[in-house]
Amino acid sequence: MTDPEPVRGGATLTVGRGERNVTVEEILRRMRTYWPRLDEDLLRRADRFIEQAHGDQLRLSGYPYISHPRNVALILTELEMDPASVAAGLLHDVLEDTEVTEKDLRKEFGEEITSLVQGVTKLGRIDLATTQEEQMENLRRMLLATAKDLRVVLIKFCDRLHNMRT
Repeated sequence: MTDPEPVRGGATLTVGRGERNVTVEEILRRMRTYWPRLDEDLLRRADRFIEQAHGDQLRLSGYPYISHPRNVALILTELEMDPASVAAGLLHDVLEDTEVTEKDLRKEFGEEITSLVQGVTKLGRIDLATTQEEQMENLRRMLLATAKDLRVVLIKFCDRLHNMRT
């Protein structure tokens, strides 16, 4: 494990941590340190939602799949992101990897969080593209997402960071 690297605003971003069984309580504990009027129910509902949506899915590492979105949410708390962003971090894979629909998500979590999750899903993979055309398409998607809501790109980067750690 490497030492935490400082990030603007006094937050730290740890690198090389790998897979961890993060709990929603750990996420809430971290958020309480920087978001005084935290809607804890929102994050608990998002956590229960991913438990139901992802069920018994496993990652290649053998960890329960829900360890990934929880780790993404924890990284977002290291950046001191707002509750909607952290909830979207928890929910970021439900449209892509489960039977959950945008309508289901909107009904349960409203427009703001649904829009963030949709943006992360549409942004797709931010990987090394093999052709110049693919590189341009990745850049175009990132710019569009940034113009709409920068939080989408930050959530996607946290998703990719956790995948790289594991």
